Amino acid sequence: MRRVTTTPIRTAVVGFGVSGKVFHAPLIAADPAYSLDIIVTADPARAAVASRLYPQARIVPTPEAMFAHSGDLDLVIVGTPPLTHFDLASTAMAHGLHVVVDKPFVTASGHGEELVSAAAEAGVQLTVFQNRRWDADFLTLRRLLAEGALGEVRSFESRFEWWRPEGFGNWRDTVSLGEGGGILHDLGAHLIDQAVQLFGPVQESYGETANHGPHPDAADTEAFVSLLHESGVRSRLWMNGMAAQVGPRFHVLGSVAGYTKWGLDHQEPALAAGMSPLDPSYGVEPQDAWGVLGIDGATTTVRPETGAYPRFYTELAAALRGEGALPVNPAESLEVLRIIEKVHAFA
Repeated sequence: MRRVTTTPIRTAVVGFGVSGKVFHAPLIAADPAYSLDIIVTADPARAAVASRLYPQARIVPTPEAMFAHSGDLDLVIVGTPPLTHFDLASTAMAHGLHVVVDKPFVTASGHGEELVSAAAEAGVQLTVFQNRRWDADFLTLRRLLAEGALGEVRSFESRFEWWRPEGFGNWRDTVSLGEGGGILHDLGAHLIDQAVQLFGPVQESYGETANHGPHPDAADTEAFVSLLHESGVRSRLWMNGMAAQVGPRFHVLGSVAGYTKWGLDHQEPALAAGMSPLDPSYGVEPQDAWGVLGIDGATTTVRPETGAYPRFYTELAAALRGEGALPVNPAESLEVLRIIEKVHAFA
């Protein structure tokens, strides 16, 4: 396995929409283990913003222009729509480059299997940006479970819901199911991954999907997934971009206590507003967003962990230097994709 010996790790970000601009570029720029060398975007307005925010980076319009400089790179981050993930990741690995692929990993599990095999054959590292493993609320719930604060967990409810009837305003509004579209592909990749990380492998799964969007041939805008874990825990997961009233982000019931948390993690809007991951207040949940632990009539607020998206790239840098494991094993994202495919097959 090729180890990165350059300091810092020379990096290219492909795509400068929400993924590249809000998540990857700020996290890379804030981490001294990396240098942001190339940004790929064909959109002139986005290119101008990228040049202003990251003047040290070369802005190129196509992946081909980036690969022409592959000898000056160590890592490629693929932050483009799902249909492009397989080809871009394959080409990057063929150039001997390590790869981060945004979720959803790929459009079909067979393609994911090919990428995992290709990475092993090329001797490079491949990982998937499952950043929600470092949400403040997820880290807090994981701590409570480790402490045994809920006793034996029996039921886990998790939601990503909001009121956005006009749509996302990007590729998510029009991409078909076969192209990796739909809310189950997009957000199910997070919610299912979190459930598996918390409660282990899935024994049984089923789900429901619906399309309430303006395009009758568009992919699902609402989804529900039920997972029975081998541990005995039942996870119930909701995704809905047209929820006029939202449910709790987490609602977890155990044998001695429950834990309920409202509201989404604050890191994405903070990054979108321009906050640096180096800001001391980054990832800190406001007190009015804290969850509660206990039983009805006897609950206490829980001081949350600090949200930590930068930890993904800290762990990746160590892995690329042969000093630790990947932050996300792509085989885990592949298993999540198989669950999504099963739900789509029978919903």
